[in-house]
This record gives sequence, C-alpha cells and structure tokens, in this order.
Amino acid sequence: MNKRPAGLAIAIIFLALGCLKAQPKPIALNEAIDLSLKNSKQLKNSQARIEEATGALREAVERKLPDAKLTGSYVWLSSANIDLKTKSSNGNQNGTPKISQAMYGIVNASLPIYTGGRIRYGIESSRYLAEATKLDADSEKEQVIQNTIESYVNLYKAKSSVSLVKENLAEAQQRVKDFTNMEKNGLLARNDLLKAELQSSNVELTLLDAENNWQLANVNMNLLLGLPEKTELVPDSSVVNQSLTSTTLDEYVRAAYSKRKDLASLDLRKKAMETAVQSAKAEYYPNLALTGGYIAADIPKFLAITNAVDVGAGVSYNIGSLWKTKAKVQQAEARAKQIQISESLLNDNIRLQVSQAYLNWLSSQKKIEVYAKAVELATENYRVITNKYNNSLATATDLLDADVAQLQARMNLVFAQADAVVAYHKLLQTAGSLQENIK
Repeated sequence: MNKRPAGLAIAIIFLALGCLKAQPKPIALNEAIDLSLKNSKQLKNSQARIEEATGALREAVERKLPDAKLTGSYVWLSSANIDLKTKSSNGNQNGTPKISQAMYGIVNASLPIYTGGRIRYGIESSRYLAEATKLDADSEKEQVIQNTIESYVNLYKAKSSVSLVKENLAEAQQRVKDFTNMEKNGLLARNDLLKAELQSSNVELTLLDAENNWQLANVNMNLLLGLPEKTELVPDSSVVNQSLTSTTLDEYVRAAYSKRKDLASLDLRKKAMETAVQSAKAEYYPNLALTGGYIAADIPKFLAITNAVDVGAGVSYNIGSLWKTKAKVQQAEARAKQIQISESLLNDNIRLQVSQAYLNWLSSQKKIEVYAKAVELATENYRVITNKYNNSLATATDLLDADVAQLQARMNLVFAQADAVVAYHKLLQTAGSLQENIK
C-alpha cells in the first residue's frame, strides 16, 4: 500500500534535483578569471615547462659534483691453460695453479677542477633559460586572462541580445494581436496585418539565432572555466558600467617596454645565447680533474688484491677541438644574432600593438557616444511615428521600420559598451599592465 507514496516521493526528489541542476549560476568577471587561471590547460603546460627548465638548471649545477663509477664482476673459467713464464731461483718452473673463477671490483671517482668554463657557462645559461621560461608563463597567464575577459564579454553580449530580442518579440506579438483585432473590425488593411505578422516571424528567427549564439558562448565559457558543459552562466551586467580611465599613448608604450614579460623573456634568452657562445669557445681549453680509485680482486689459489687505492690528477685535451670547435662557435654566435634581431622586431611590434590597442580603445569610446545618441534618436523617432500612426499620419510600414531601427540601435549600444571593456583590457595587456589592474 505504501508503494505509490514512495514512488511519488522519489519522483519529487528527482524533479527537485533536476530543478536545482538547472538553476542558473551568476558569475562575476573576477570569479571567471580565477577559475580560468585555476583550470587552464595552457598554464598547466607552462608549469610543466618551468619544471623542465628547473630540472635542466639542476642538471647543469650537478656537473660540478664528482662522478663516481663502481664496477664489479665474477667470472668462471672452464679450464684455462696458464703459463707463467717465470722460474724459481733453482731454475725450475713454478707449479701452475688451476684457475676456475675470478672476482674483482673497481671504484673510480673524478672531480672536475677546470673545464675551460663549460660548467660555469652552462649553469649561467640554464639559469637564464629557467627565468625566461617563468616569464613566458607570466605572459601566457595574461593571455589567459584576456581570453577569459573576451569570452565573458561575448557571453554578456549574447545574453543581452537574447533579452533585447525577446522584449522586441513580445512587443511584435502584441502588435499582431492589436492589428488582428483592428483588421477584424475593419479598421486596418489586411496588408498591414500581414506586414506585422511577417515582422514578428523575422524577430522569432532572430531570437533563434541569438539563443544559439548564447548557448555556444555558454559552452565555450564553461570549457574555459572547467565547469560542467550544461552549467547556465549568468554574467554580471555591471561589467560594462565600470569606470575605465586611460592615460596617453606614450605612457602605455613606456610601460610596455618596461613591463612586457615576453620582452624580458627574450632579453634573458639573448643573454643565454651569449653565454652559450662562451661555452662553445671553452672547448678550446683542456680539462683538469682530480681522480681517485680503489681496486680489489680475488683469484682463488693465485692472486688477492686489497687496499689498492690511487689518488691523482688528470689532464685531458681533445686535439680535434682545434679545428672542430670553430663551427660550434659559429652556430652559437648565429643563434645569438637571431635572438638580437628577434628582440629588435619585438620592440617594433610592441609599439605597433600598443598603438593599435590605444586607437581601438579611443574608437570604442567614440562608438559608445554615437550609439547612445542613436538610441535617443531611435527611441524618439519610434515615439513620434507611433503617435503619427495612431493619428493616421504614418503607415504601418513606417511604424515597423521605426521599431526595427530602435532595436538595432539598442543592440549596437550594448555591443559597443561590451566591446569597450575588451578594448580597454587589450590595451592593458599590450602595455604589460593587465594583471596588476585586475581587482
């Protein structure tokens, strides 16, 4: 008898869970940035490169440490013929022992004292590259932040577009109802009703496209933030109402030259390449090392060696380096020259990027002014045309055209305000000041 209430209770629970799951999730821009930084696969890859560069630096430092090698072996001989070519004092040849096995162990150690600077230059170069990799990660972090801002603003634009079109569709549908009643009472021509119905259909199609764009922007944002794909995000509309202030172009250019992480990274890589040239030249010089070893051996019935310790110094020099090192030095110098040229190109590109971003920012501000004025004009025009239409001084076509113009003007203003947010942060990114201005 209790099965039906129990089943009903379960159904209610699942329905409640479904409603909870479908609840929209409001999200602020700062929260979105934090999530994107936390879940960015690009930044995780950057961290892996940092770990690799740190490992390379540790490897370069460890080259200063001594090398030690332990060798041990046990051998078995089936039946060896041994002729010792030595004789005792009485002129008789010594008895030859039968040897069937042998054991030995050798320990060798070597501590580099002088390598022509290869170890020192290798450590210095690896340190520059490790620091450059960290700066590359910081630069990629700013790119992730900028991508998040653009995706967030795109989501806001899509959501606002849906809201505006829905509002316009409600007005269009109400107009169709009003026109239908007027046409039934003989107060409106059939042609005008058809025009209103056609416009309502067009707005429905526009709404369909707007909703598709919003859903796509929502999926893209969820992927970027590492959230479930079906999470419905609601952006904060205040993102377009914040006060954005800027300085002069020259100040942004100066900031870019002093703060851009990619420029600082390239400078470190240039130093690393210059150090690599010195490391290549170090192959012209000999190597000096302290050496030491220990030997132990046991050949039963024949020979036993213990406490055989040797200590000394060794010098090695590869004579072939006299004619082989020149090509290596030439390659290293060419790589250093390429980095210098890349640095010069980046300096030029930085000025161009900052100038373009600055002009886009100024243009976005001007567009807001123009579109704000257009909204005022379109709103007033729609009001005037509506009054004229009510007084039979304007046609239904004039009314519908004024309504479309008003919707377009409002959408243009919303998009311009959102694009200004992107343009401003893009300017900060090109100037190397994006992270410090994200609150």
